[in-house]
Amino acid sequence: MAKKPNYSYEKRQKELAKAKKKAEKQRQKQERKDSRQEGDAPSAQDEPETDPADSPDAEP
Repeated sequence: MAKKPNYSYEKRQKELAKAKKKAEKQRQKQERKDSRQEGDAPSAQDEPETDPADSPDAEP
């Protein structure tokens, strides 16, 4: 006698694989979004530090 196929197990495995793939795509999308935001926004390292006393408007 042949074994009866377990369709519910196969379906669950397929659903899990689909969810994992979707989560991976979402993670990659978020990483791309984060990297674009880092490139657009000026960081504190790019700007030179200035002392307010060095500005021409500062009063002695």
